[in-house]
Amino acid sequence: MIGLISATAAGASARDRLATAWPGRTRVYDGPVREAVERAFAECDQLVCFLATGATVRLLAPLLTDKSTDPGVVCVDEAGRYAVSLLGGHGGGANSLATEVGSALSATPVITTATDATGIPGLDTLGLPFEGAVATVTRAMLDGAPVTLRADTVWPLPPLPPNVAGGVAGGVAGGVPLAPGTVRPDATLLVSDRVVPLGPADVVLRPPSLVVGVGASRGVGVDEVYGLVVDVLRDAGLSALSVGELATVDAKADEPGIVGAAAELGVPVRTYPADVLASVDVPNPSDAPLAAVGTPSVAEAAALAAAGRGGELLVPKRKSSPQGRPAMATCAVVRRAPRGRLAVVGLGPGARDLVTPRAVAELRRASVLVGLDQYVDQIRDLLRPGTRVIESGLGREEERARTAVAEARAGHAVALIGSGDAGVYAMASPALAEAADDIEVVGVPGVTAALAAAAILGAPLGHDHVSISLSDLHTPWEVIERRVRAAAEADIVVTFYNPRSRGRDWQLPKALALLAEHRTGTTPVGVVRNASRPDGTSHLTTLARIDPTTVDMMTVVTVGNTATREIAGRMVTPRGYRWQSEGAR
Repeated sequence: MIGLISATAAGASARDRLATAWPGRTRVYDGPVREAVERAFAECDQLVCFLATGATVRLLAPLLTDKSTDPGVVCVDEAGRYAVSLLGGHGGGANSLATEVGSALSATPVITTATDATGIPGLDTLGLPFEGAVATVTRAMLDGAPVTLRADTVWPLPPLPPNVAGGVAGGVAGGVPLAPGTVRPDATLLVSDRVVPLGPADVVLRPPSLVVGVGASRGVGVDEVYGLVVDVLRDAGLSALSVGELATVDAKADEPGIVGAAAELGVPVRTYPADVLASVDVPNPSDAPLAAVGTPSVAEAAALAAAGRGGELLVPKRKSSPQGRPAMATCAVVRRAPRGRLAVVGLGPGARDLVTPRAVAELRRASVLVGLDQYVDQIRDLLRPGTRVIESGLGREEERARTAVAEARAGHAVALIGSGDAGVYAMASPALAEAADDIEVVGVPGVTAALAAAAILGAPLGHDHVSISLSDLHTPWEVIERRVRAAAEADIVVTFYNPRSRGRDWQLPKALALLAEHRTGTTPVGVVRNASRPDGTSHLTTLARIDPTTVDMMTVVTVGNTATREIAGRMVTPRGYRWQSEGAR
């Protein structure tokens, strides 16, 4: 919940605008300001104070306890010009809140956190548990001092600055395995699920790489399950912070001891049917679970099933050892193979303000960017320092798709970019044809050329519409012609992509002729080139008057249906098949 506090009429007006914009997310605190701040600080996750920063600091100072638990605080000035991230920029989410408030109130977000200002990812913002000297290592990263990276495996982290150098044990050149030893004099960033000695300038990030499989008898206690898991991890030299989930059989989904142990660890419980677990090859099958729940293995089989392809059994099944009675719990530990991340990002039609915030976030999250060289140039300034860019020219789409998937399979966070929407005549199709379930895939929608052109033309896509590419480089013309005929006969609005190039100058006239067999020559046709870009052009013509020689590959051509009209210089297709009144004609 976000607490809103104001002291003046102007502040209350801005406060109420924010409350209206975010229903359900905010709570207004009235009354004397000091009391309102104290109540909001105790009850809310975040605060937006429509007060001077100095006054807010004085009110908050007696309330502060710990940066990991204090709420994030944003201040908005009396004129509503600035949203200042005052307290808890990372841990309290004030930096992102300031950006949101700025967007809602048309204010400028003011963020002074050094990592955010320089584009370097904060180690406490990566979504991974961490231990060690975060401030010391972060300062070294910011100062350009050497920071040694040591990782057991590649993990899909955001790009790190060039002064963070090292590698992966047993993998990347320069990588040095993590091992007990002397304290390192330089700052070190470790990525590991193992317990390692930390020096005064070391930080270890804990990836969720471990799956703990648990089997239990009915009525087992939380203490027995949790104690067993903790003991097994400790004896194996593994960190409990890297446990991503507990796994068990469906029959134990509601077992209080297992559910309670997962709550203690702060992880979810994943369950599997007995027949699925029975099909998993394990080193230590047993007759007891087979008789009880229908599978010869629960702990080992569930952990291996949850870890997926490439999972490594680190700790075979081990029983609990309560004093004076038989063991009621077993557990096993599996390390999942690194799982990279591929974001397929649509950049929109070219205008920077049509690149979505989600696309920008994915670009800044990716440590590897793959794309067409001209598209990379459009967004190069949005990338974080240290992003590795793999770019190539036209005609190499399949190669880029294979490269992006390969980088994700290597464990990296990858962004594969395309214009418009990446799933519309763009990179999503070839990439997903290459990708298997061994990587995470995220799609980021973008504004397509058809939509950008339609917004310029008016409302040509007001009813059923279809997009057809006239390029026969990947699709035989016979197939394209059959689709155009179908659209013509069905009276559907058509947007033509890739309508005409120097080597393909006859397809557009042929397609227009096919449509003309079912539509009159007065049917509106919109021609838009470089939609949304500074050099963009558009004009409205008709099916009989369009000049195909004015069209090129940077153009989309939208042909209306029999109900489409030109109204006040705009192309409009009604939501119904018929105009509702003579006055609309």
